[in-house]
Amino acid sequence: MDVRKTVLVGHSAERMFDVIEAAEHYPDFLPWCARAVIVARDPAEVVADLSVDYHGIRFGFRTRNPKRRPTWMAIHLERGPFRRFDGVWELVPLSADGCRVDFALRYDFDSTAMATLARPVFDRIASTLVDRFVARADAIDARGAPTASAAAIARPAANEADAASAAPPMASAPAGPDAGLPGNSNDPVTRSDPS
Repeated sequence: MDVRKTVLVGHSAERMFDVIEAAEHYPDFLPWCARAVIVARDPAEVVADLSVDYHGIRFGFRTRNPKRRPTWMAIHLERGPFRRFDGVWELVPLSADGCRVDFALRYDFDSTAMATLARPVFDRIASTLVDRFVARADAIDARGAPTASAAAIARPAANEADAASAAPPMASAPAGPDAGLPGNSNDPVTRSDPS
């Protein structure tokens, strides 16, 4: 699946970068993120364990993300149930309180069983990700200096059929390393009650 989205926002590149980079806060605003733990962080890189628990689908993964604040962060899979998982956030400053967010993510699950169970949920996660981060920046700025988000300009996914197959909105899941979280690609997906 390929996801690409461009959004013009009424937030500085610094604000958006800080929201994107702070994976430890993902469970506060990403409904699919059950847990997120920072494994390592320095000025050049952040490593995070994320756990997805949404609509009965549970799995964990780790990303190792090189970064250049405030304009760029790559996403690279270190372990998890994906054959391919990489992406990039690019933030282009437009003014002191505005920027363009360019997001791209490419992923495929490593097994047919995992793809069948988890792909519809993860497709929905990926397609709504940018909007969730913008809403988080809106909420943070609403507590301080109010700024409004500008209109979004979405570039459709390269594969429209994949985008159309996205599952209904998900409810809690990835983004966090649980203490007993399945974290490597050999771990099977866990299916739980959707309650």
